[in-house]
Amino acid sequence: MAEADALASPGVDLALVPAFASLPAFEEKAPTFAENAAGKALHYSRIEKGLIFADDSGLVVPALGGAPGVVSARYAGVDATNSQRIDKLLKEMRDLAGEKRAAHFICAIALARQGRALAVVTDRVEGEILAETRGTGGFGYDPVFYFRPLKKTFAELSAEEKNRHSHRGKAFRKLFVALSSML
Repeated sequence: MAEADALASPGVDLALVPAFASLPAFEEKAPTFAENAAGKALHYSRIEKGLIFADDSGLVVPALGGAPGVVSARYAGVDATNSQRIDKLLKEMRDLAGEKRAAHFICAIALARQGRALAVVTDRVEGEILAETRGTGGFGYDPVFYFRPLKKTFAELSAEEKNRHSHRGKAFRKLFVALSSML
């Protein structure tokens, strides 16, 4: 939530859905990030009042057929840690070099109200997967995702740098443009 608050436009107040853990869960099983984001936003907007936004994001490595993709968080198993997911990714990429290490993060954000989709936005950021981790910030695959324009992994970026350049930051900015046109 802290990341979303930092990305929010001035005057936009974000809040978690009350008692979220007690609500019926939405099962993410769509083949695309946008479909998963829209499914979550629509599902929870039928239960709760107001504008509901939901995102789905992950890492895509074309040389691995798009993996980890929409199962990025479950890539090494449902209860796997970030380290275990990174270890699995690096093991699968150990024989890949050069352009075969290209990757991108994708973020899709959907906005819904009362079971009606109002907007779905997506964005991405290009990078490559390093052979070993660097940095201590961020989460998920950030320690191995190298962002060439800043010559750092996402785990080496400050929060401000990451928000400015990341897939999620870019998608949030698109969402708030769409939202401002609705108000």
